[in-house]
Amino acid sequence: MSSRNPPRLQDMAIQGVLQNEASAIEALEWLPTQFFPPLFMAAVAKGHSEVVKAMVHYWPFTKLPLGALLEDCVFRELILKAALDGLDILLAQNAQHRRCKLKVLDLQLHTGTNFWNEWAGAPSNDSVMSSEEPEDTPRRIQMEKGPHSRSGKKHQPLTSVEVLTDLWFEEATSEVLLTFLIERVKQKKALPTLCCRKVAFLGPLPQLHILGDILKMVQLDCVQEVEIHGKWDLHSLNWFAPYLAQMGQLQTLFLSGVILGCKDFGKDCNMEQLLAQFTSQLLNLHQLQHLFLDSACLPRGCLIRLLTRLPSPLLTLSLTDCVLLDEDLTYLSLCPCTSRLRTLVLCGVFRPSSSYAFLPGLLEIVSTTLMHLNLAGCGIQDPDLRALQNALGRCSQLVTLMLCGNPVSWDVLQELLQHTPPLCKFLELPVPLHCYVGPQGKLDLEALLPVMDNLMVILMPNGVNSVEFCNHRGTNRSLHAILIQMDS
Repeated sequence: MSSRNPPRLQDMAIQGVLQNEASAIEALEWLPTQFFPPLFMAAVAKGHSEVVKAMVHYWPFTKLPLGALLEDCVFRELILKAALDGLDILLAQNAQHRRCKLKVLDLQLHTGTNFWNEWAGAPSNDSVMSSEEPEDTPRRIQMEKGPHSRSGKKHQPLTSVEVLTDLWFEEATSEVLLTFLIERVKQKKALPTLCCRKVAFLGPLPQLHILGDILKMVQLDCVQEVEIHGKWDLHSLNWFAPYLAQMGQLQTLFLSGVILGCKDFGKDCNMEQLLAQFTSQLLNLHQLQHLFLDSACLPRGCLIRLLTRLPSPLLTLSLTDCVLLDEDLTYLSLCPCTSRLRTLVLCGVFRPSSSYAFLPGLLEIVSTTLMHLNLAGCGIQDPDLRALQNALGRCSQLVTLMLCGNPVSWDVLQELLQHTPPLCKFLELPVPLHCYVGPQGKLDLEALLPVMDNLMVILMPNGVNSVEFCNHRGTNRSLHAILIQMDS
């Protein structure tokens, strides 16, 4: 051991306490407040689950940012379960030990909290203690309780404990927190208040009554992001819609694989009524800025109905692998919610007979705000790309342009690049058609090299940072991608 970095007495004391878990738990009754954070960090790092469980019951601060310690913890599930078991004791007793001031259990992983960093250095001042509202010092407690401490009051009424976390609902989950919540619902026990930045659903939803009970304890006006993955139809979406309508701070809505219709399109499915019921709940989402629809089934008129109900302009609209009709696409340039887009993604939404006539008009509307445009895999050909040149040239804020997966010629690509705004620094272009040979379309590197040279001549003066070439089929980019890095 180096004499330059001798162990601190505090570290030695903590390691000594942890050598016997029973003694460590007993010591929590009198342990000075400043020893709680370093002892808790050491218990988490060494996997002392019983100590962690007990410390939750004694925690002398209003907030316990456990998630920040779990990011790189090898005992992550064990420690999380121990902390939740400690919370379970608090909720079951409906009372706290007099030393316990816990009001918030923060399970978020990426919080950027300085709490543990400051305590790791064992600060001598009271800045952290005062900011986190710790309990009174042991000396003051002893004075209040008097010499007969065992007869003094040890518990106080439990104030509501709030859990900060993201919720991920899965069909068959082993996730510790969700298991804890489901078990409490099944046993008809009280749930803590849940404050979630993100709520996500992965796959079909079993036991909706249990999930509904959990969602009732979520502070819905704190949710900023919702993700739904799986074949939800309008019946499922309408089950969730009343909760969604209460998320007044929601900024991002991601729907993947949903069916904005009924799985059974029989006589009993009043799709118009169900669609109206769902979209009416969107009127309350005044803070919604980012809408993602991925692999969604959108019957005729569904997209129009959905976008019409959005009360505020979007910053991001992403439509990928959705089957859209020309009337849906045309409405994109007429809808008020698309008038201020910064990011527009239209990938795999065009059919061979689709019309691209709406695109120039839409680009004109967002020409002063659009920063990222992704038209990969749209089936755009030379005439379509020529029709977009003037509109793209007017997009004064455009930084990223992605056109991979479109069969276009080098001549038209050159014309396009001459119209590209100076601010556009990142380009993803399809390999020109003449660079493929044979019926299987094998890439001809000798044909591509002159293209690369010409591209550098065109783009270097504009300070483009990077250009990526992709095969025109857009299927296996790793096989046919060539990356050219250019200094800005």
